[in-house]
Amino acid sequence: YPLGVSDEGQMEVIMVEKQYKVPEISCEHCVRAITNELTSVPGIEVINIDIPTKLVTLRHSDDVSDEQIVATIAEAGYEVAA
Repeated sequence: YPLGVSDEGQMEVIMVEKQYKVPEISCEHCVRAITNELTSVPGIEVINIDIPTKLVTLRHSDDVSDEQIVATIAEAGYEVAA
């Protein structure tokens, strides 16, 4: 069979849920800035950012690396706590 013809042979996408602590989150502007950057990354399906706990919760495909997520949050101007 040529590749891409049969749905039966497709790999199942594995979704991973992770949390990242971002101490500088303090307002809706922070949430919007981080959300805008993260939604530009293919494979991120769900984003929840909680201001009181300063936690960014993501559900993403397993081919999105931690390094890519940390770098994307940094592009928004925020640092992920170690």
